[in-house]
Formats: sequence, structure tokens, C-alpha cells
Amino acid sequence: MQFVLFICTDPTGEPYDETADDVGAWFTALQERGTHLAGDRLRPVEDATTVRVRGGERLVTDGPFAETREWIAGFDVIEVADLDEALEVAAAHPMARFGRIEVRPVWPL
Repeated sequence: MQFVLFICTDPTGEPYDETADDVGAWFTALQERGTHLAGDRLRPVEDATTVRVRGGERLVTDGPFAETREWIAGFDVIEVADLDEALEVAAAHPMARFGRIEVRPVWPL
């Protein structure tokens, strides 16, 4: 099964500690297991643009649609056996401590 891991900030997370941010080791372990398909960091929320279509008209606004203190900082796409394995992978990501990881199954077309 494929899952998207949304890597999110969270003001209730542990204070960021650069020495404990071992995302490189996390990534290498997934590569060795053959479960990491894609992923990257995202630019800050201030660089986002939101697109909506209402009544056939395209509406474009700067920034995210919702005001929030949390934002998506990156993503990873993984392929694992099931949700339990996806949760194991997510819990090992450093941002599970400093922020939060939203785990969402991909709905194949």
C-alpha cells in the first residue's frame, strides 16, 4: 500500500534540536528497505498560492486558505505492507518529535 506522510510543524512538539534531527539516517533506512518512493521539503507557507474555482471563475490568493499555526513542511510517499508499517515509519521520522506526521493512504485511480 502507498501512503503519503505529510510532515507538519506543531507548536506543541518538542523544542527543535538540530543534533537530534537525524532525517538523513531515517531516509537512508527507508532507501535500504526499498519503501521510499518520493519526498521533499516544501518552501514556507508564505510562498504558497491557493487556487479555487467558484462559479466557473478561477480565484487565486497568496498563502494558504486557512489561517493556522501549523503548516505542511514536507512530504514523503512510501510503499509498505499496511497501516501498521506506515505508522512505524512515520514514528521514526524526527518531525514526529518536533512536529507531527499525518499518515494518509493513497487512493489509487
